[in-house]
Amino acid sequence: MVIQVLTTGDKRDALEAIAKNLLEEKLIACAQIVGPIKSMYWWKGEIAEDEEYLCIMKTKDELFHLVEEKIRKLHPYEVPEIVAVRADFVSKNYESWLTNEVIGSIG
Repeated sequence: MVIQVLTTGDKRDALEAIAKNLLEEKLIACAQIVGPIKSMYWWKGEIAEDEEYLCIMKTKDELFHLVEEKIRKLHPYEVPEIVAVRADFVSKNYESWLTNEVIGSIG
């Protein structure tokens, strides 16, 4: 199944480096980085507000844990956002393309 993995960061270059690494390892088929966006969140007991960027990466659900592990290693944040959303409806052509661009089945 196709999933979108989301992460945010305060430096566009850092997210580009993460996306490029995941692309080179064929853990994701593509990524889009959008922003800046305004983020508001709880951090260490206080409400924080920052300008961030959002990286949206597409992969297969079976690769999520490898993608998560790699993001954790490369991300500058102490607690990076790593959220996966299942794509319930995906065109057959897009799903076929994505499946052919990432590494084969694991396990």
